[in-house]
Amino acid sequence: MPEDSKHIYPKDNFYLLGHEEAEQFLLNAWKNNSLHNSWLFSGIEGIGKATLAYRFARFLLSADSNKRNTYTNFNIAPDNQTCRLISNNSHPDLKIIERDYTDTDRRKLMKSIKEGTQLSSEEMQNLKRSAYIRVDDVRTINEFLSKRSSQDGWRIVIVDSIDDMNISSANAILKILEEPPHKTLMLLISHNPNRLLPTIKSRCAKLMLKPLNDSILSSLLRRYRPELSEDAIKGLTSISSGSIGKALNYIDNDALNQYERLKKIIIAGTNFKLSELFAFCDQATIDEDSFELSKNLILKLIRQLAQENANIENITQSWEDTIRIFNETAGLNLDKKQALITIINNLCKRI
Repeated sequence: MPEDSKHIYPKDNFYLLGHEEAEQFLLNAWKNNSLHNSWLFSGIEGIGKATLAYRFARFLLSADSNKRNTYTNFNIAPDNQTCRLISNNSHPDLKIIERDYTDTDRRKLMKSIKEGTQLSSEEMQNLKRSAYIRVDDVRTINEFLSKRSSQDGWRIVIVDSIDDMNISSANAILKILEEPPHKTLMLLISHNPNRLLPTIKSRCAKLMLKPLNDSILSSLLRRYRPELSEDAIKGLTSISSGSIGKALNYIDNDALNQYERLKKIIIAGTNFKLSELFAFCDQATIDEDSFELSKNLILKLIRQLAQENANIENITQSWEDTIRIFNETAGLNLDKKQALITIINNLCKRI
C-alpha cells in the first residue's frame, strides 16, 4: 500500500521514525549472535511497535548472515522478493497471529478472493474482527514451527497483539514460549504489558518503545497527511500523546474539532450552553468507535487541565469519577449519552 494511502498498515510500512535506538539494539543482538528467541515489544498503541516488528522480520528473512558487519539498519528495498511476499501475506517463514475476522466478514472476504474481486481499502477497514485471538489460531503456530524454513533460516511469528488473547490462547502461547525451536523468533506486541501473565513476560526479552516526541509526530503527520495546515498539525500533536496511530485516527474522525467543542463547554464552567453539550454527546454516541474516541478526548482534556489547573484535588476527583462512570457504563451496559452528560456536567462544576 502506498505511503500516502489513507490507511497505513505495518506490514506495508517501510518508514519508521523515533525508534532508531531500539532498532540498533536488535541489530547488534543479531550481529553478536545473542538474539533471544522471544521478544516483547511494549508501549502505547500507535507508536510503531508492529512496524518495527515487520522491519525486523523483513531484515532477518533477507539479510546475509555472512555479511553481518555491513548492515547499519533494517532498511530493505520494497521491491525485494522478501518484502513482496510479506506484503502479500505469503512468505513461508513468517506467520502472523492476530484477531481473525468475524464469521460473517470472513465469508465476505473469502467470497471476494474466490471471485477474483478485491475489496476496497474502505471495505477492508470496515471488516469487523472477533473480540479475542482464538486458541485454535495460536495452536497453528506449532505446525508452522515444526517445518523447516524455506532457506534453512529463521522462522518468525508476530503476535499483534498479545493483549487480545483470552486465558486459553494465552496459555497456549505460553507452552510455545517455554520450549521454542532453534532459530525461531517470537515477536509479541503489547500495548499494556501489565495485564499479561507474569509467566509470559518472564520468558521474553523486553523492548519498551517510548511515545514519539512532538517533533517526530509532526514530521510524520506532514508525511502521511500533507494536506494538513500547520495549525492542525500542532493541535493534533498536542492531543495525541505521542502516538501517530492515534493522531491519524483523530484526523479520520474529526477529533480535533470535537476536542475543541468539548474544551469550549468545559471552560465555560456552569455557564455552558445546553445545546452545545447535547450536540457534542449526540456526535459522541453515533457508534461505538465515536464513543471510544470521545472517552479518550475527555481523559486527555482532564490530563491537560491537571497540568494547567492549581486545584489538583478537584482534578483528581474528576478523573476518578470519570473512570468510575465509564467502567460502570461498560460493565452494566448503561446509556452512553447519559454517562457523557453526567461526566461533562461534573467537570463543568469542578473546573
